[in-house]
This record gives sequence, structure tokens and C-alpha cells, in this order.
Amino acid sequence: MYVAVKGGERAIRNAHRWLAEERRGDPDLPELDPAQLREQLALGCDRVMNEGSLYDPDLAALALKQARGDTVEAAFLLRAFRTTLPRLAASVPVETAGMRVTRRVSATFKDIPGGQILGPTFDYTHRLLDETLAGTDAEITPAATAEQPVDPAVPRVMDILDADGMIQPEPAAGDGEPTDLTREPLLFPVGRDAWLQNLARGDEGFVFALGYSTQRGFGSTHPFVGELRVGTVDLVVEPEELGFPIVIGEVELTECEMVNQFLGSKTEPPQFTRGYGLVFGHQERKAMGMALVDRALRNAADGQERRGPAMDQEFVLYHSDNVQASGFVEHLKLPHYVDFQGELETIRRMREAAAPVDGAQGAGEEGGER
Repeated sequence: MYVAVKGGERAIRNAHRWLAEERRGDPDLPELDPAQLREQLALGCDRVMNEGSLYDPDLAALALKQARGDTVEAAFLLRAFRTTLPRLAASVPVETAGMRVTRRVSATFKDIPGGQILGPTFDYTHRLLDETLAGTDAEITPAATAEQPVDPAVPRVMDILDADGMIQPEPAAGDGEPTDLTREPLLFPVGRDAWLQNLARGDEGFVFALGYSTQRGFGSTHPFVGELRVGTVDLVVEPEELGFPIVIGEVELTECEMVNQFLGSKTEPPQFTRGYGLVFGHQERKAMGMALVDRALRNAADGQERRGPAMDQEFVLYHSDNVQASGFVEHLKLPHYVDFQGELETIRRMREAAAPVDGAQGAGEEGGER
């Protein structure tokens, strides 16, 4: 056993050295700097920040480099680092109504207060490879200046439906502290604050696929994007020793409000309902998928029939965390020699017990069985 352990340690050290060599790649090419990743692969860094539960573009870029571009591994690294940080204060709820938007669109109304702001988006691009990007000095055409200055803070589109009483009002926030999944375990059934937090840091692909399932095969919703906005908001804390709020910085967020139809009930008139998504950085798919799943979970919480996995709290929340999923699945690659030998021995004993006795087999043949 001692020799095996020593040999294993040596092999692991060599594997780490090989990993570092593969991470560096061709030494004749310039090494990537985390600042380059932060600026030029910003959407990848934003995803790592969400799933790593830590808003820090610099650390997300470093984790992405260390993980060789594997966003799940990078999120794992970021979460592990986050556990070492002291918690100095809790911010007050951010005011997304005062977001300084860089992108803001609505699929429900053509003309909205403040106007549609396309911003930087792939939505209208041709999905053709741009070979000019293969060079290191590609020419960049500056964005056109708007004919009229854009108001950095624009009103919410959903307020239009609210004013007409056409959309279900949001429930008032409770007086207690919101659930903190970084400190508290999931105990079912959970409230909306817990599932929104869980979805915000869940795997983008899983959450987006669940949102897709609510429209195809395992759901019957036809949602509309009431408003999708990307921009920055102030981060505010209120230290006890000061007694008044102060702005300590700003964060970039993506917010999505989905509009869904509701036929009404004995106590409520026909109206629209909403699903909500709010995530770090510029992450539109994640925010939209989150809003779709939020609506599905709210349907289940309101007592509606569960029509698919997206309406099952335990299925959604237990399996959306890619760091937990990665650990649970990838640990299967690690040694399980003792467990497997036990299973193998059990199968052998079962086969021996089930094998026919030679004498009984011969008697059956002589009896002329066909």
C-alpha cells in the first residue's frame, strides 16, 4: 500500500505539470492575459461570475484562464475562492428601475417610453464566420451616434400593464431576511427568494433548457418578453456606524420580465402574469430562461397541476447547480476499486447460485424435453 500511495502521488504531480503545459499551449505564441479575457471574452466571464456566485470580472477572467476555458471548472474555482472571503456588509436591494441601460428591448410594445435600445447584440447579425477577426489588428467601425440623446434611466415597460390593472401584481416582500443559499441548506418547500437565488447561480444550459421545456413538450405557455434590459446599477450599503446609505460601486446586471397569460380563477380576473430573471453581467439567455422557470415554479406554488419537470421544485433546484453536478458526476472517475470488487464478488456468487446442477441438467435432456 505504501508503494502504491507514493506512486499515485508522483503520478498526480506529473499530471499537474502536464496540465500546466497544456494550459500554456504553444510557447511560441503570446500568453493570454486575464485582462484580455475580461475585455474580449466578457460574456464567458459573466457566466462564470453568475455560476460562481461572485461578482468580480478580474477573478472570473483568472479562473477562466486557469480552467482552460471550462466555464464549469472556472465557476468551481470562483466559488471555492469566495468561501475564503470575509462578509463585511449586506447591500440594500438594488433599484433596477434606475438602471443606466446600454440595451433595452420589449417584444410586447413597439413604442415604449424611452424607446427601444438595441445596444450590443447578436440578434440581428448573420451567423457567418467573420474572417477579419482572425487578424490581430482588425479594424473596428465606431458605433453610430444616436440622433437623439438616450435617457440613461428609462421607465419600466411593465408599469404600462400595471397602470391598466392588466397584470398580476407582485407580492409584497416579507419583513424577514431573504434566504441565503451560501449559508443555509435547501429545505423544501422553498419560497420564491430561494428559488430565484438558486436559478441565478444555476447552470445556464440547464436553466435555459428547462425554460425551453415549458413551451415545448412539458408545458403550454406562450410568453412574451415584456422587457429585457442590460445596464449598471449602484451598489448601496448602509453601515450601522453611519446610519445612512452610501454608494460603494456599481454592478452590471441583466434583467428580464416575461409576460404570460392567465385565464383567471374564482377570486382573480383574467390577466397577465409575470416571470422574473436577474443575473450578473450581460447574460440574456440566462435571464430569459430564469424568468420562464420562475413562472413555472410560481404556477406550481399556486396549486396548478404539475405538467412538467420545470414545475417541480425539488427537480429544478436540486439539479441546477453545476458545481454540485460536476462533483457528483466527475467523482466517478476517481478510484472505486474496493466498491467495484465488492459488486463483482456479489455478481459471481449470484451466478453460481443460479447455475443449474449437472445432474438435474442431464436428467432433463434424457427426458426428451424440447
